[in-house]
Amino acid sequence: MKHQLYIYFLLFSISCSLCAQDVSLFQQFNGRYDYVAIGNTLNTLENGPGASCNILTSSSASLNLSATQNVIAAYLYWAGSDRGDFEITLNGTPITAERTFSDALDGNRTFFAAFADVTDIILDEGNATYTISDFDLSSIIDPYCPTGTNFGGWAISIIYQDDNLPLNQLNVYDGLQSVPTFLSITLDNLNVLDNEDAKIGFIAWEGDRSLAVNEQLTINGNLISNFPLNPANNAFNGTNSFTGASDLYNMDIDVYNIQDNIDVGDTSATIALTSGQDFVMINNIITVLNSQLPDATITLDDEIVNCGDNTIEVFFTVGNTNSTAVLPANTPIAFYVDGNLIGQTQTTSDIGIGESENNSILLTVPEDTNPNFTLVATADDNGSMTGIVTETNEENNTTSTNIELLVIPEITILPNLIGCNEGFETSPFNLVEALDGLNFNIDNISFYRNIPDLETQNNVIDIPQLYNNLTNPETIFVRLESPPCYEILQFELIVDNCPPNIPEGFSPNDDTYNDWFNIQGLYDIFTDHKLKIYNRYGDIVFEGDNNKRWYGKVNRGLNNHGKRVPVGTYYYLLNLNDPDYKLMVGWVYVNY
Repeated sequence: MKHQLYIYFLLFSISCSLCAQDVSLFQQFNGRYDYVAIGNTLNTLENGPGASCNILTSSSASLNLSATQNVIAAYLYWAGSDRGDFEITLNGTPITAERTFSDALDGNRTFFAAFADVTDIILDEGNATYTISDFDLSSIIDPYCPTGTNFGGWAISIIYQDDNLPLNQLNVYDGLQSVPTFLSITLDNLNVLDNEDAKIGFIAWEGDRSLAVNEQLTINGNLISNFPLNPANNAFNGTNSFTGASDLYNMDIDVYNIQDNIDVGDTSATIALTSGQDFVMINNIITVLNSQLPDATITLDDEIVNCGDNTIEVFFTVGNTNSTAVLPANTPIAFYVDGNLIGQTQTTSDIGIGESENNSILLTVPEDTNPNFTLVATADDNGSMTGIVTETNEENNTTSTNIELLVIPEITILPNLIGCNEGFETSPFNLVEALDGLNFNIDNISFYRNIPDLETQNNVIDIPQLYNNLTNPETIFVRLESPPCYEILQFELIVDNCPPNIPEGFSPNDDTYNDWFNIQGLYDIFTDHKLKIYNRYGDIVFEGDNNKRWYGKVNRGLNNHGKRVPVGTYYYLLNLNDPDYKLMVGWVYVNY
């Protein structure tokens, strides 16, 4: 594996022999945080005239945290001459580079650096001696010795939490940038509330104690030093500011107090390094600044989606986790679909450090939106993707979730139900018969006269098996529950005039039983009908209509008006005045 990595980085270095990686923000911590760094060199002596060309393959350093200092993160950096050894060992645990860096002094002298997160190892072992081993540059170091650029070393930055500390913002920056002759690095994402005890730390490689030609380190144009360990004219000189060690040959772990070199309100700082001769590479910078800022985050917890409804209820949580101050009430929140703003709200109260607030909002999704869509929510957003609150982290305000609208299928049209007119165009219907042939559970269906009632499940038809239509025709809608949604079925009730049922006799004797010529399905149905009754001689004896029924009495002819007809057979002509029916002719027997 080492050979494969070596070949890869050989090819990379050939194609980019003078590349470097800008130092930029890698990680930010907000709270009661600070850090310490440990590490050691592989060089046996400082580079210089008469120095031996020997380099170690392992070295050690000790970590001693107090009981109140709780490890949060630990980052291992290692570096050396040439193209790199990216697989090493820390206290017996194999370590493989997670990220790598490269730089070059010229076409013949290249350098590497590497990174690995070793938090778990530091948490497991705690205060202990840490040994880096299997870090072997011995086979490639020789060409670098004559020019004094042979080196190897490692360092671990340990970020810890301590309740005794003030609220700080701790920023970890890394990359690989070098001098001579001038190097300027801008550190952004700062928030300076109070510069008391503000500090900045460096992990740097290849600095020589004996080379101090015009070597100066400035922040915001102000020269900084840590005399006598780091004099103003020789900042990178093989020292560890945390331990006071001065034998870290050709590497530096330094930290400076900068409280008089940075101002309250600053959001960035400029680090500048000049060197007339010494070749120095900056790999890691850590700033610790007193800072009090909130950090608005949002999570989408759940949503309620109703069938056939583009209005959804969204439940969300606004947090203030990675923060050093209260997130104020009325912090705006915006919701987007396909980049379009569809809703806004705001926090209702102040949210304390490490606390959160739950809420919900009704959102109407545009009609032309794909039913499967992504909802984006942004905290501290006034609706124009712009925040109004200065935060510790401006990059973690947004979240999203996929939502599927419950679309109701197209309405299914069922065959009509047809009933016989029982008067005034009404008829009894069994609405369930409209579902014949369908597979359904009777408990999952309900009948309605209109769609709004169906959607809200109001005014259900209580007894669908015995229903009299209200209009002719009348549309009936069926709601068929089909979780998670429902289907809509539709059919028409149509009332037709069915053929009347004509009796063959009656007895108009006023006994209240069968006293008139009761033609079933005629009166108040065929309202324009005409009925004529003739005796056996062909004389008309009665003429009636919908309002005049035959009780066996004469109302036509010259004589006997109002008298009952004699017992006998009489003939009728029934004109229904309905284009669907012909003239009906027949007989009826009258008896007393």
